[in-house]
Amino acid sequence: MTFDPYQTDERRALRHLVADFTQRDVAPHLARWEEEGQLPRSLHRAAAQGGLLGIGFPADVGGSGGDLIDVVVMTEALLENGASGGVISGLFSHGIALPHVVDEATRRRERGDTAGADYLIDAIIGPVLRGEHIIALGVTEPDGGSDVAHLRTRATQQDDGSWCVTGSKTYITSGVRADTVVAAVRTGAEGAAGISLALLDPTAPGYATPRPLAKMGWLCSDTAELSFDNVPVGADHLIAPGEGFASLARHFVSERISIAATAYSTAQRALDLTVQWARDRATFGRPLITRQVVRHTLVEMQRQTAVARTYTRDIAARHAAGEPVTLEAVYAKKTAVDACMYVVDQAVQLHGGMGYMRESEVERHYRDARVLGIGGGATEVMTDLSARLMGL
Repeated sequence: MTFDPYQTDERRALRHLVADFTQRDVAPHLARWEEEGQLPRSLHRAAAQGGLLGIGFPADVGGSGGDLIDVVVMTEALLENGASGGVISGLFSHGIALPHVVDEATRRRERGDTAGADYLIDAIIGPVLRGEHIIALGVTEPDGGSDVAHLRTRATQQDDGSWCVTGSKTYITSGVRADTVVAAVRTGAEGAAGISLALLDPTAPGYATPRPLAKMGWLCSDTAELSFDNVPVGADHLIAPGEGFASLARHFVSERISIAATAYSTAQRALDLTVQWARDRATFGRPLITRQVVRHTLVEMQRQTAVARTYTRDIAARHAAGEPVTLEAVYAKKTAVDACMYVVDQAVQLHGGMGYMRESEVERHYRDARVLGIGGGATEVMTDLSARLMGL
């Protein structure tokens, strides 16, 4: 019998833990959070108490351990039990921001700077993993989009070794609520080699009040535009000096796999809801599911979802094993996003008028799914990256 890393006793227990958390602490409140436009901080604390915020982070920095497979299992269970892409985005925004800080703590420890590593763990990493602080990643700029190598936000070093940051970021997930922003800044010459990462404090002078952005979907996940005017940054708050682009590129792989997992899990949830609707809904005196065209559509929805799940799970396992899967992660994201877009569209269609109503869960998934082909690298940019990785 072939070993399935997704079906170990520990991961089955994790799936049950996440299901209980979602059914108790998320699903009953999600409609209200959508109206309020953000998640409550109490949700972060609840997720931390269950060990969910620490999944994928090492125990020596306060994490729960585990790897990308565990993150995929958690993502599947969240959506299966009534969460949404917006919840995953807002509650786990630390998943794309905190790894850079953890990497810096590791580097400091390796070069003998124990005090510097402990500071990052005590002041930044620990509070986030305990659900006490919220951290966001600030990369995209208003006029730059996915062109990370040419970002304009600049950090200028002062005589005492500290830095001042001037510039702006946009579409920043959790940017309204963030206690720390890991911002990509230019500290050197033009190009990728001149980029570092700075830990910005939203209460610092020159850090403008974040401007909330109204969106099509992910309504419960706050998104902001950020502006900086000579925001002071201590020397110990500049991380990955000159290696910011490499750090971002390295962690983009796991981010894209995570987005792929969100995509096919959203598709599966929408499919499950639609199958139940088709069984319960009668048209012209017969259950909707007795119509051949409906059954064939459901089969195609399942086929695309299953293919995306199988491929993404395989790539996640290979990544967890240390294999280089940069190109394959792009494929997984594209495959899963395409499947998701098809499924949520058909889910709304088969729900008929109810699918167009805000009270319908599939309507939320339809709106939430649209950003998946944009976040983590737009599909067109990813296709061009694929060509380069293939040597074309």
